Amino acid sequence: MRRRTLGTHGLDVSALGLGCMGMTGAYGASDEAEAIATIHEAIDLGIDFIDTAEVYGPYENERLLGRAVRGRRDRAVIATKFGFTVGATGKPFGLDSRPQHIKDVCDQSLSRLGIDHIDLFYQHRVDPNVPIEEVIGAMAELRTAGKIRFLGLCEASARTIERANAVHPLSAVQSEYSIWERQVEFEILPTCRRLGIGFVPYCPLGRGLLTGTINAGTEWGPGDQRGNFLPRFQKENLERNLTIVAAVKELAVRRSHTPAQVALAWLLHQWEGIVPIPGTKRRKYLKENAGAAEIHLQTVDLVWLNERIPASAAVGDRYSAAVTATLDQT
Repeated sequence: MRRRTLGTHGLDVSALGLGCMGMTGAYGASDEAEAIATIHEAIDLGIDFIDTAEVYGPYENERLLGRAVRGRRDRAVIATKFGFTVGATGKPFGLDSRPQHIKDVCDQSLSRLGIDHIDLFYQHRVDPNVPIEEVIGAMAELRTAGKIRFLGLCEASARTIERANAVHPLSAVQSEYSIWERQVEFEILPTCRRLGIGFVPYCPLGRGLLTGTINAGTEWGPGDQRGNFLPRFQKENLERNLTIVAAVKELAVRRSHTPAQVALAWLLHQWEGIVPIPGTKRRKYLKENAGAAEIHLQTVDLVWLNERIPASAAVGDRYSAAVTATLDQT
């Protein structure tokens, strides 16, 4: 597996990472044995950049990853996130990035993961009630204490990224980015490139849409988020969004790749500071995704895709109104 560096302070990771959110029910039923086998296979393939979060589950995703990397810690670069309040019933509600809460969550995440330090610690969502300078200050203290190695933000605006990086250098910003969702190209990516901050696209396969396996008649299983609160997967929007997938599939056939490989290769060609984290809970898809790191798309391919899938192509909002309200858009 090829390597890339996130940020200017030497966070060395595999060119493709592994997102673990779907391993604990976010997209329907999960199989822990297969999920752990997938993590083991990823590490064996050289995919060492593994992404989780306190709120996935909540808590269960970190625990699963902790079980999976036991005995393999030295071969894994672990990223996790803080920033939500989780109630007594186990349901997340509201944002909380108060300094003491950050430190408490860090200790709890370390315990669940069974490790002595977190390689990359992200603020999961920007808390409008806590100045970003205070957030980064608390994270810097954790770094000084040896509990985290590198700092990151998720779904942060360009202005917030600037302010945060002025307090302590960031190594990565994580936001949704794919050939289907390209809003970060306007301000976020240019800011990261200018400041020397790596960029980590989550949902680089459009939550499965860009794999070519979803159609207008797809039925979502119990607990699958796509059928519950993601407008782009609602019937009328989905039918129109499938035209985007048609272009990816066409190029995949011409180049003898899979649609998922083309979508990931497209991202890797955008900038050397990008490290996508496609999520999967099955080994067969992991191996397919890993192949994207070896694909070279020609300039004519990239131009062809950009012409057929402009930045404004996606139909429907990314999230429901309630979730959109948690995003930093100032």
